[in-house]
Amino acid sequence: MTARAIVLIGPMGAGKTSVGKRAAKALGIPFYDSDAAVVRAHGPIAEIFTTHGEEHFRALERDAVAAGLAQGGVVALGGGAVLDPQTQQQLAGHRVVLLTVDPAIVAGRIRGAARPLLNDDVDDPVARWNAVYDARRELYTRLADVTFDTSTGPLQGIVDAIVDWARNEQEPLP
Repeated sequence: MTARAIVLIGPMGAGKTSVGKRAAKALGIPFYDSDAAVVRAHGPIAEIFTTHGEEHFRALERDAVAAGLAQGGVVALGGGAVLDPQTQQQLAGHRVVLLTVDPAIVAGRIRGAARPLLNDDVDDPVARWNAVYDARRELYTRLADVTFDTSTGPLQGIVDAIVDWARNEQEPLP
């Protein structure tokens, strides 16, 4: 049987990429970021949204997620990747970690970032972030095997907790 990936899901600004890179290094396994894969293959996400729309981006994202899951290791998903029903089904075969962050903390993390759902047309990006997170919260929780909050403490503490959790799982690491 193929070993399952450790998949990081959660809202924008929760630290999926930062935590994922460190966790993969600590576990000695590959790291894959679905957003980075889309950018490498198709260009900046904001441009994809502007030129082709969100539906097109989500199709590219779905393919990138499938490629990452097939590769294994630690796989960080974009915040909205879990909206796709096919992706939801694929996650059932993997270990899913939900990273959360307090809305008061996320403001500093998303400020000035090129995030299409928090674009310049939005008067209050934090309010928009809250609305997006609230809409996805139940889905994130339902898909996750375990949850870690990245709001406080050193990032390494979250990484260590994920590594410990992953090593204590019944099934071997990828």
